[in-house]
Amino acid sequence: MKSINALISAKNVSVFKNHKSILKNIDIDINKNDFITIIGPNGAGKTMLLKCLMGFYKPNFGEIQKKNKLKIGYMPQSINVINTMPMTVKNFITVKKEFDDISFKHVISEVNINQLINKQLSILSGGEMQRVLLARSLLNNPDLLILDEPAQNLDISGQLSFYKLIQEIYSKRALSILMVSHDLHLVMVSTKKVLCLSNHICCSGKPQQVAQDPEFISMFGKDMANMMAVYQHTNNSSHGDSKFLIGDKDN
Repeated sequence: MKSINALISAKNVSVFKNHKSILKNIDIDINKNDFITIIGPNGAGKTMLLKCLMGFYKPNFGEIQKKNKLKIGYMPQSINVINTMPMTVKNFITVKKEFDDISFKHVISEVNINQLINKQLSILSGGEMQRVLLARSLLNNPDLLILDEPAQNLDISGQLSFYKLIQEIYSKRALSILMVSHDLHLVMVSTKKVLCLSNHICCSGKPQQVAQDPEFISMFGKDMANMMAVYQHTNNSSHGDSKFLIGDKDN
């Protein structure tokens, strides 16, 4: 079942809760240097799929295999911060983590939070908190970075800044990324592969291919498909100079 280079490989994964199908017959391989974005409507099973792939939830049917000693960095949508519990940013990033000073300094510089490390977690803005969560997910130098709607609580400026940071990390690090996102107009031109999910896989492939797929158009509408085509054309015309474009890292 497992492909040669797969970090994680899932076959026929299905999840049922309260007699309702959450995921049905999901097949997915995440390989070295992949950048895969999962899109789909609310209730499509996107977060459940991430939980299954990471081993947080056991599917009712199907099989999931992981590469031996695979290191995963996970960034959730958000966390609940208890204002009465004092914790600095540094303590939060490093708690229950094995790290050295060089790795820590590199990560906080990489995500540009040097000025935040001694601040209380409870006073951070939304954008600052997202960068802190990202730093924590990167501290152990993961093989695979999993992001669950990482920019959903940010304004458009914050989204642009955060996705640019993700793209820079992907370009500089030897890792793979699996991301759930609703920000289609920003994500579709940066990811290498898109998986459209609505409890089952409706369509998958390169962004420009998925944007023309009837299933995608049925789910998101012709206006969104046309927008994807415009973004793709704009970035192709710029020969890779756009701040939203990531080049392939295929060997």
